[in-house]
Amino acid sequence: MDEQKIQSIFREAGIEKEIKCPEAFLISEKYGISKTDISRFCNENGIKIRACQLGCFK
Repeated sequence: MDEQKIQSIFREAGIEKEIKCPEAFLISEKYGISKTDISRFCNENGIKIRACQLGCFK
C-alpha cells in the first residue's frame, strides 16, 4: 500500500474524517489503488466509510 499516495489524494479531495463508498470506488479506479488498500488506509487513519454499496468496505 502506498500510504503517502492515498494520503495525498485524500488531502487534495478534502477527505479528512469520512468518505462515501462511491468516492472510494472512483479513487480506486482513477488512481489504480485497490479497494482493499483504501479500506486499510481508512481504518488505520480513523476515516469512516459511509454509504457502502456492497459491503466491500468494513
